[in-house]
Amino acid sequence: MRLPLPQFTSDRRQPNHIAEVIETASTGILAQCLEPEELKFPMMPAFGSWVKAYDEQSGYKIIGVVTYATTTPIDSVHRARALGLTLAELREQQPQIFAMLKTEFRAAIVGFEVPHRSSNGHSAQFGEVYQYLPPRPPQIHQAVYQCEPSEVVHFSEQLEFLRILLQVRESPPEALAAASIRDIYQLRKADRQWLVKVGRQLSILLKDDYDRLRYILSQIHLN
Repeated sequence: MRLPLPQFTSDRRQPNHIAEVIETASTGILAQCLEPEELKFPMMPAFGSWVKAYDEQSGYKIIGVVTYATTTPIDSVHRARALGLTLAELREQQPQIFAMLKTEFRAAIVGFEVPHRSSNGHSAQFGEVYQYLPPRPPQIHQAVYQCEPSEVVHFSEQLEFLRILLQVRESPPEALAAASIRDIYQLRKADRQWLVKVGRQLSILLKDDYDRLRYILSQIHLN
Protein backbone atom coordinates (compact mmCIF):
# COMPACT_ATOMS: atom_id res chain seq x y z
CA MET A 1 0.00 0.00 0.00
CA ARG A 2 1.36 3.42 -0.96
CA LEU A 3 1.13 5.93 1.87
CA PRO A 4 0.18 9.58 1.33
CA LEU A 5 2.99 12.01 0.69
CA PRO A 6 4.05 14.12 3.67
CA GLN A 7 2.42 17.50 3.38
CA PHE A 8 3.84 20.87 4.28
CA THR A 9 2.33 24.14 5.33
CA SER A 10 1.33 26.50 2.57
CA ASP A 11 4.07 29.02 3.41
CA ARG A 12 6.72 26.42 2.49
CA ARG A 13 5.17 25.35 -0.81
CA GLN A 14 5.68 27.40 -3.95
CA PRO A 15 2.46 28.18 -5.88
CA ASN A 16 3.37 26.00 -8.86
CA HIS A 17 4.64 23.10 -6.74
CA ILE A 18 2.00 20.50 -7.57
CA ALA A 19 3.58 17.08 -7.15
CA GLU A 20 6.53 14.91 -6.14
CA VAL A 21 8.42 12.30 -8.16
CA ILE A 22 7.64 8.76 -6.97
CA GLU A 23 9.09 6.81 -9.92
CA THR A 24 11.73 7.92 -12.34
CA ALA A 25 13.22 6.70 -15.62
CA SER A 26 15.37 8.08 -18.40
CA THR A 27 12.34 8.87 -20.55
CA GLY A 28 9.84 10.11 -17.99
CA ILE A 29 8.54 10.32 -14.44
CA LEU A 30 5.58 9.25 -12.37
CA ALA A 31 4.54 11.94 -9.89
CA GLN A 32 2.01 12.03 -7.07
CA CYS A 33 0.07 15.25 -6.65
CA LEU A 34 0.34 17.01 -3.30
CA GLU A 35 -2.77 17.21 -1.18
CA PRO A 36 -4.41 20.65 -1.20
CA GLU A 37 -4.79 22.65 1.97
CA GLU A 38 -8.57 22.72 1.49
CA LEU A 39 -10.90 19.73 1.58
CA LYS A 40 -10.90 18.83 -2.10
CA PHE A 41 -9.20 16.50 -4.52
CA PRO A 42 -5.65 17.32 -5.65
CA MET A 43 -5.44 19.31 -8.86
CA MET A 44 -4.96 16.93 -11.79
CA PRO A 45 -2.69 18.51 -14.42
CA ALA A 46 -4.19 18.72 -17.87
CA PHE A 47 -3.33 16.19 -20.54
CA GLY A 48 -0.59 17.70 -22.72
CA SER A 49 0.33 20.39 -20.18
CA TRP A 50 3.90 21.27 -19.24
CA VAL A 51 5.74 20.45 -16.01
CA LYS A 52 9.30 20.78 -14.77
CA ALA A 53 11.62 19.33 -12.17
CA TYR A 54 15.31 19.77 -11.43
CA ASP A 55 18.37 17.57 -11.42
CA GLU A 56 20.02 18.87 -8.25
CA GLN A 57 23.44 17.54 -9.19
CA SER A 58 23.69 19.37 -12.51
CA GLY A 59 21.18 22.16 -11.92
CA TYR A 60 19.41 21.28 -15.18
CA LYS A 61 15.73 22.10 -15.48
CA ILE A 62 14.00 18.98 -16.83
CA ILE A 63 10.95 19.69 -18.99
CA GLY A 64 8.11 17.21 -19.40
CA VAL A 65 4.65 16.92 -20.94
CA VAL A 66 1.82 15.24 -19.03
CA THR A 67 0.85 12.05 -20.86
CA TYR A 68 -1.51 10.36 -18.41
CA ALA A 69 -3.24 11.14 -15.10
CA THR A 70 -5.36 9.10 -12.71
CA THR A 71 -7.05 9.29 -9.32
CA THR A 72 -7.27 5.99 -7.41
CA PRO A 73 -7.59 4.76 -3.82
CA ILE A 74 -4.40 4.73 -1.76
CA ASP A 75 -5.41 1.23 -0.69
CA SER A 76 -4.66 -0.82 -3.79
CA VAL A 77 -6.84 -3.71 -2.59
CA HIS A 78 -10.19 -1.94 -2.38
CA ARG A 79 -11.70 0.00 -5.27
CA ALA A 80 -13.63 3.23 -4.84
CA ARG A 81 -17.40 2.80 -5.00
CA ALA A 82 -20.18 5.12 -6.09
CA LEU A 83 -21.78 7.05 -3.20
CA GLY A 84 -24.30 9.17 -5.09
CA LEU A 85 -23.14 12.37 -3.36
CA THR A 86 -22.10 15.76 -4.70
CA LEU A 87 -18.67 17.18 -3.80
CA ALA A 88 -20.34 19.46 -1.24
CA GLU A 89 -22.10 16.47 0.31
CA LEU A 90 -18.85 14.48 0.34
CA ARG A 91 -17.13 17.27 2.26
CA GLU A 92 -19.94 17.30 4.81
CA GLN A 93 -20.72 13.59 5.17
CA GLN A 94 -17.60 11.71 4.05
CA PRO A 95 -14.61 14.06 4.52
CA GLN A 96 -12.26 11.10 5.02
CA ILE A 97 -12.72 10.22 1.33
CA PHE A 98 -10.33 12.98 0.32
CA ALA A 99 -7.51 11.44 2.37
CA MET A 100 -8.14 7.96 0.93
CA LEU A 101 -7.46 8.87 -2.70
CA LYS A 102 -4.31 9.77 -4.55
CA THR A 103 -3.82 11.55 -7.87
CA GLU A 104 -0.83 10.61 -10.00
CA PHE A 105 0.39 11.53 -13.45
CA ARG A 106 3.06 10.51 -15.90
CA ALA A 107 5.13 13.01 -17.84
CA ALA A 108 7.34 12.30 -20.84
CA ILE A 109 10.68 14.11 -20.71
CA VAL A 110 11.01 16.20 -23.86
CA GLY A 111 14.17 18.18 -23.09
CA PHE A 112 16.05 20.22 -20.55
CA GLU A 113 17.36 23.71 -19.97
CA VAL A 114 20.91 24.46 -18.86
CA PRO A 115 21.23 27.65 -16.80
CA HIS A 116 23.89 30.15 -17.74
CA ARG A 117 25.28 33.23 -16.11
CA SER A 118 24.81 36.75 -17.38
CA SER A 119 27.74 39.14 -17.68
CA ASN A 120 27.19 40.48 -14.14
CA GLY A 121 27.48 36.99 -12.66
CA HIS A 122 23.79 36.52 -11.95
CA SER A 123 21.68 33.76 -13.47
CA ALA A 124 19.88 34.82 -16.63
CA GLN A 125 16.12 34.35 -16.85
CA PHE A 126 16.40 31.51 -19.37
CA GLY A 127 19.14 29.06 -20.18
CA GLU A 128 20.11 27.05 -23.22
CA VAL A 129 17.39 24.64 -24.36
CA TYR A 130 18.14 21.11 -25.54
CA GLN A 131 15.25 19.07 -26.91
CA TYR A 132 16.49 15.56 -26.26
CA LEU A 133 16.77 13.36 -23.17
CA PRO A 134 18.96 14.77 -20.38
CA PRO A 135 21.87 12.79 -18.91
CA ARG A 136 19.75 11.98 -15.85
CA PRO A 137 16.05 12.30 -15.02
CA PRO A 138 14.82 13.97 -11.83
CA GLN A 139 15.38 11.79 -8.79
CA ILE A 140 12.83 10.25 -6.42
CA HIS A 141 11.10 12.80 -4.14
CA GLN A 142 12.12 15.78 -6.26
CA ALA A 143 9.49 18.51 -6.49
CA VAL A 144 7.46 18.81 -9.70
CA TYR A 145 6.17 22.22 -10.78
CA GLN A 146 3.83 23.54 -13.42
CA CYS A 147 5.82 25.44 -16.01
CA GLU A 148 5.36 29.19 -16.19
CA PRO A 149 3.88 30.41 -19.52
CA SER A 150 7.12 32.24 -20.31
CA GLU A 151 9.09 29.00 -19.82
CA VAL A 152 6.85 27.11 -22.25
CA VAL A 153 7.08 29.90 -24.82
CA HIS A 154 10.88 29.92 -24.54
CA PHE A 155 11.16 26.14 -24.78
CA SER A 156 8.82 25.93 -27.78
CA GLU A 157 10.97 28.18 -29.96
CA GLN A 158 12.40 24.87 -31.11
CA LEU A 159 10.10 22.08 -32.28
CA GLU A 160 12.13 18.90 -32.00
CA PHE A 161 10.10 17.94 -28.91
CA LEU A 162 7.29 16.95 -31.28
CA ARG A 163 9.37 13.97 -32.43
CA ILE A 164 9.48 12.68 -28.83
CA LEU A 165 5.75 13.17 -28.29
CA LEU A 166 4.95 11.20 -31.43
CA GLN A 167 6.82 8.21 -29.96
CA VAL A 168 5.05 8.12 -26.57
CA ARG A 169 3.51 4.75 -25.75
CA GLU A 170 1.35 5.21 -22.63
CA SER A 171 -1.17 7.48 -24.37
CA PRO A 172 -2.32 8.13 -27.97
CA PRO A 173 0.67 10.08 -29.37
CA GLU A 174 -1.40 11.97 -31.92
CA ALA A 175 -3.82 13.23 -29.27
CA LEU A 176 -0.88 14.10 -27.02
CA ALA A 177 0.90 16.11 -29.71
CA ALA A 178 -2.31 17.97 -30.54
CA ALA A 179 -3.02 18.74 -26.87
CA SER A 180 0.47 20.12 -26.27
CA ILE A 181 0.31 22.23 -29.43
CA ARG A 182 -3.06 23.66 -28.40
CA ASP A 183 -1.66 24.51 -24.96
CA ILE A 184 1.37 26.29 -26.40
CA TYR A 185 -0.72 28.07 -29.03
CA GLN A 186 -2.90 29.50 -26.28
CA LEU A 187 0.12 30.55 -24.20
CA ARG A 188 1.57 32.22 -27.29
CA LYS A 189 -1.59 34.33 -27.65
CA ALA A 190 -2.63 32.64 -30.92
CA ASP A 191 0.67 33.16 -32.74
CA ARG A 192 -0.26 32.02 -36.27
CA GLN A 193 3.32 32.23 -37.53
CA TRP A 194 4.44 29.75 -34.86
CA LEU A 195 1.55 27.45 -35.75
CA VAL A 196 2.59 27.46 -39.40
CA LYS A 197 6.07 26.34 -38.31
CA VAL A 198 4.47 23.53 -36.32
CA GLY A 199 2.52 22.40 -39.36
CA ARG A 200 5.67 22.30 -41.44
CA GLN A 201 7.56 20.35 -38.78
CA LEU A 202 4.76 17.81 -38.46
CA SER A 203 4.62 17.39 -42.23
CA ILE A 204 8.33 16.50 -42.16
CA LEU A 205 8.03 14.10 -39.22
CA LEU A 206 4.95 12.40 -40.69
CA LYS A 207 5.75 12.67 -44.38
CA ASP A 208 5.04 8.97 -44.85
CA ASP A 209 1.89 8.88 -42.73
CA TYR A 210 -0.68 11.34 -44.01
CA ASP A 211 -3.48 9.84 -41.90
CA ARG A 212 -1.65 10.58 -38.64
CA LEU A 213 -0.81 14.10 -39.82
CA ARG A 214 -4.39 14.81 -40.81
CA TYR A 215 -5.67 13.45 -37.49
CA ILE A 216 -3.37 15.75 -35.47
CA LEU A 217 -4.20 18.83 -37.54
CA SER A 218 -7.92 18.13 -37.19
CA GLN A 219 -7.58 18.50 -33.40
CA ILE A 220 -5.88 21.87 -33.51
CA HIS A 221 -8.63 24.46 -33.53
CA LEU A 222 -7.82 28.08 -34.31
CA ASN A 223 -9.77 30.46 -32.10
